[in-house]
Amino acid sequence: MQIWPAIDLYGGKAVRLLRGDYNQMTAYSDDPVSVAKDFERCGAKNIHMVDLEGAKTGGTPNLEIVRAVAQQTNLFIEIGGGIRSEEAVEAYLTAGAGRVILGTAAVTDPDFLVRMTAKWGERIAVSVDLRDGMAAIKGWTQKSALTCDALMERLQAAGVKTVICTDISRDGAMQGTNVPLYTDLGARYDMDFIASGGVSSMADIRALKAGNVCGAIIGKAYYTGAIDLREALEAAT
Repeated sequence: MQIWPAIDLYGGKAVRLLRGDYNQMTAYSDDPVSVAKDFERCGAKNIHMVDLEGAKTGGTPNLEIVRAVAQQTNLFIEIGGGIRSEEAVEAYLTAGAGRVILGTAAVTDPDFLVRMTAKWGERIAVSVDLRDGMAAIKGWTQKSALTCDALMERLQAAGVKTVICTDISRDGAMQGTNVPLYTDLGARYDMDFIASGGVSSMADIRALKAGNVCGAIIGKAYYTGAIDLREALEAAT
């Protein structure tokens, strides 16, 4: 199982939100590049990054931080947050990201999803953010009309290979991750699922691995010390 330590970006800082609420934001570092280097020193091979400003506005305001991480580490970068145009996709990939994550655009513009997947293949992933069984969009601020299964079927038909799935109710709450959700999705769909939201203990890591989940994102638990990244990486292998 892959471990993806996470940096959420806002105003050039590494931050975390509670359940996707921008009014409940905690800043953990003024130097996200240094945090990424810490991940690498712990043995991480991958990094999950989200531009929270971009998620709300559709721009790429933290592009240069992504570029700096690509230049100053050997981490495989996946980046999401407001990527709703071909220009944004190409900007991140050119800056050194290994994979770009579509979120809102995958829900609201299925033709764009199909075109980007056809052009970039496995370098396109999709973030499925679930609130009460429905896909949320625009930085989790709005609920769409698509159910989880309806969206998963659309993604599989489009040729998507990797899905980052977040149970918003668990995100940042340090109450455990939704293991049954990820194991069920992995059994029913021919895509790789990365668990996001609530991965807050070594028990979560072990349970996800036992459920044959492809990957796990570690966010707040790293910053608070609830999970030791080196230990998580070892347990996931």
